Amino acid sequence: MLSGLAPMSVAGTPSGPTDAAPPSYLLSPSQAYDIERRSQRSALVARAGEEIMAWLKVFASAAVYATLIVTFGMQVARVEGKSMEPTLADQDRLIVNKALYKFFRPPEPGEVVMLYYPRDPDKSFVKRIIAMEGDTVRIEDGRVYVNEVPLADEYVPPDFRDHGNHGPEVVGPAQYFVMGDNRRNSSDSRAWGQVPEKYVIGKVQLRWWPLTTARLF
Repeated sequence: MLSGLAPMSVAGTPSGPTDAAPPSYLLSPSQAYDIERRSQRSALVARAGEEIMAWLKVFASAAVYATLIVTFGMQVARVEGKSMEPTLADQDRLIVNKALYKFFRPPEPGEVVMLYYPRDPDKSFVKRIIAMEGDTVRIEDGRVYVNEVPLADEYVPPDFRDHGNHGPEVVGPAQYFVMGDNRRNSSDSRAWGQVPEKYVIGKVQLRWWPLTTARLF
């Protein structure tokens, strides 16, 4: 007699009750509907989880790229004050190219740059480079001379010139002499001295706002 033995399945496992759903032909319509709804919810939850992970990866990548761009490439800046008029106006928005001086070449006279204020590096200014290491700067009656040659500064209209005197002054090693284009209303190297090269953040590359006066430099 084998009646005392539990029946075995083909795979060798007991054929007793399991958690598997009964065949669909044994389900009532409401039971089949509930199972379908649970299946759809599980699929939606899984899909939502995948979407969230994908967006998190996008945001993380964007944060890394933005950090790299700000640190080594470009920086958005805003002009505060009137010292660079008429070239730049108060509240103009700028794009500063930091990579140019960091990886390719040093700053050059004539370029508009963003720099750290030598007396307080927590502050930053926008000025124009007038002279570099080894140059001699002299200002007489508002006229700027570099190595005794009159500076070609047609970007300064007559109303923005002053009549002050300065120097002569020799620009030191790894230093720059900077001035604002609004000579009558600019705190610059005439007042607080030369700027170390390491304090030059980058070249002002673009004014993007206001859109009506957008331009490249």
